Amino acid sequence: MLNLMYITNRPEVAQVAEMAGVDWIFVDMEFIDKDARQGGLDTVQNHHTIEDVANIKSCLTKSKLLVRINPIHDVRDDYFSSKEEVEATIKAGADIIMLPFFKTVEEVNKFLGYVNGRGQTCLLVETPEAVLLLDKILELKGIDMIHLGLNDLHLALGMKFMFELLADGTVDYLSAKIRAKGIPFGFGGIAKLNEGILSGASVLKEHYRLGSSMVIVSRSFCNTDRVTDIDEIRSIFNTGIADIRNLEREAENAYNYFIFNRNMVVQTVQKIISK
Repeated sequence: MLNLMYITNRPEVAQVAEMAGVDWIFVDMEFIDKDARQGGLDTVQNHHTIEDVANIKSCLTKSKLLVRINPIHDVRDDYFSSKEEVEATIKAGADIIMLPFFKTVEEVNKFLGYVNGRGQTCLLVETPEAVLLLDKILELKGIDMIHLGLNDLHLALGMKFMFELLADGTVDYLSAKIRAKGIPFGFGGIAKLNEGILSGASVLKEHYRLGSSMVIVSRSFCNTDRVTDIDEIRSIFNTGIADIRNLEREAENAYNYFIFNRNMVVQTVQKIISK
């Protein structure tokens, strides 16, 4: 099954998501230069805090806590440096730390050094520069997982729709490189299965086709800025996550069917040519 992620800094919502089967609660501290990239667009800009990290950690019993920090930066008048941010994030209880919007191998190296094995690391590949440098990045030690950030990447490439990257083969190309290194990966997000311009069900099946390990449950799945009643939020999560898991079982069976056939073909051919 995929590791499902949901972004929130509200403990009561995090607990509902956890009980419904969300694997990772996602606290999003990224804010540096994000407005310049996404200003005016219908995208989420959360700017969660270290206090949010600690608060969410204290309410979880089984879900992991993933924290997206800011891109690599020096100390600012209004914010501490990347090294200090990583230290504070680890101290507050992050299980997985995600580095966004990097453009150089040096930035990734710094991040991995700052974490230094004290938590799992996740790279958010979402710039054209990161895509071009992916082979070199994949040679680094200490990368636990990679997420392909389709939103920022499609904006940087001048595309109209983030899932153009899925349709044009870009996600296939990048995921093949990552799979070859044995690193778990994911991409994008999903809405409710029967909602979205491109349905969540269609996107979920692509995750299984490509061998993905994780996906973000998007804001449109349950927008807690609009849905405020906790019982309604609970109902949305319980029903929606169950629907996702049921479709996953179907997708997993279909995937295993073709893998079994592939293995049989390979074994049969090997027997034939070994005679």
